[in-house]
Amino acid sequence: MTTTLDDTDVVVVGAGIVGLAHALACARRGLRVTVVERDDRAVGASIRNFGSIWPIGQGHGDDWSDYERGCHGADVWRTVAAETGMWIADTGSLTVARHADELAVLEEFLAQGGPAVERGARLVTAAEVADLSPAVVPDEVVGGMFSPTEVNVDPTVGIPTVARWLAERHGVRFVWGALVREIDLPRVRTSAGDLRCEQVVVCSGADFQTLYPELWGPDVARKCKLQMMRTVPQPGCWDLGPTLCAGLTLLHYDSFSRLSSLGALRERMADELPFQREHGIHVLATQTASGAVTIGDSHDYAQTHDPFEKQAVFDAILDYFDGFVRLPDRRIEEYWHGVYPSLVGGAPHLVAEPEPGVRVANGLGGAGMTLSFGLAEDHLAGRVGPRPALAAATTDHA
Repeated sequence: MTTTLDDTDVVVVGAGIVGLAHALACARRGLRVTVVERDDRAVGASIRNFGSIWPIGQGHGDDWSDYERGCHGADVWRTVAAETGMWIADTGSLTVARHADELAVLEEFLAQGGPAVERGARLVTAAEVADLSPAVVPDEVVGGMFSPTEVNVDPTVGIPTVARWLAERHGVRFVWGALVREIDLPRVRTSAGDLRCEQVVVCSGADFQTLYPELWGPDVARKCKLQMMRTVPQPGCWDLGPTLCAGLTLLHYDSFSRLSSLGALRERMADELPFQREHGIHVLATQTASGAVTIGDSHDYAQTHDPFEKQAVFDAILDYFDGFVRLPDRRIEEYWHGVYPSLVGGAPHLVAEPEPGVRVANGLGGAGMTLSFGLAEDHLAGRVGPRPALAAATTDHA
């Protein structure tokens, strides 16, 4: 016997960060929103990351739209924290330069100007690096870049907090542990029963083959597997300070990809750190509310991944980490991997309308925590994607 659930205006498929962001954007338009999630809680890439909202890595000299989306996302996270009491570290980021070629990349990045500089990104001396973070190893530091726009949350806490905030403050309904089997508007068939709605937004993360698999061929997307780890809580009130990274990170993010000075750094890294480059390793360090430090990560791309972690990858991450960070207690308490869709060719996201009334938003790669809130607003306003804006409510559903 088929159960019919209450009618809604919009069904959002997936309670990861992309789905939550679209639920918020829909609710702010006065729409009744139901989020359907196949698991009993969010367990995918949205909770298996650093929790770092990282505008400084987004956009470039020709197009800063993703940087602005990231700054918007950081503001939303600040709002969630202010309204819920959720822990947040509004400490910015510190990119440590240990070699002249790394400092040259930072100098060129800042010299191009743009919104990152306008918002306060600046070059810092070796002495200032030491003042900003007690964790940085001072040996051989030649300078760095501080950016005030980055914030950090604990994703294992932040994602469920956003879901509760959406339910309590914005009236979003959640149906957990239900698989969406078929979309045939105005009906959405799920394992918990049928929903009637006018519009659907599919934000299914790494499960991009269940609904509209024709959008996802091997020439469109692969799955990226990343390995990460977390230390025991640091003693006392020890504070990492800003989110930390170093030279390898300059090779990873799009904001640095078109700088002419990057070539020399890339050549040196290929010679000195071939294993790290082969496995897409760049190293970030963030701190959680408990005081634990999250360290990662690697990036391996394939259609199907081996389910096992590689100790050599963890060792290579820690080897680089130990070169510029010292912790009071570096014992590792947790290891894990995450998987997310990564678009072939470097596109920042995939938005599509496979049929009238149905939108797909996915493929933000490792920038979901940063870009999702801004992308959802732009998507529903018609500023990205193939179709006009998602219709707002015309009646009062209070």
